[in-house]
Amino acid sequence: MAADITPVINPASLELEHWQEGTFFESRDISFGAMLGLTSLGAGYGELPPGKSGCPFHNHHIEDELFIILSGEGEYRFGSARHPVKAGDVLGAPAGGPETAHNLINTGREPLKYLSISTMAKAEIVEYPDSGKFLAKARGEDGKPRFRYIGRRESEIDYWDGEPGI
Repeated sequence: MAADITPVINPASLELEHWQEGTFFESRDISFGAMLGLTSLGAGYGELPPGKSGCPFHNHHIEDELFIILSGEGEYRFGSARHPVKAGDVLGAPAGGPETAHNLINTGREPLKYLSISTMAKAEIVEYPDSGKFLAKARGEDGKPRFRYIGRRESEIDYWDGEPGI
């Protein structure tokens, strides 16, 4: 086993990254799958402050996600529905179109703490139905990003655009 891989991690002992975007998105979180030596499975821990979400409403075309609520309460927006969630609930976010779009919002008074688990495809397309954006990304064998592009469908160009001899 490599010196920087450990088979046991307690998320409470990890140093969380705090970030905030605007007034609605804020989290303290960490990805720790790589620390466990996982290459095809993502694992993370997050804490959402009251009234906040950790990501925009989105759907994955290739990767599946699973969330386990450890403490707190919130709302799981999934497709066109909204579901109340609490400690012990397990949330699925299968790959698909806008019908599987999802995000988690803390509606309680205490931090909403959860584990996230996901498959990690070498390439992925993510859509953001609320804003009309998409993300195309690919990662190398080392798990590090190789390509990342965020755009909107309106910026689409012809397949042959810019090719020599056209």
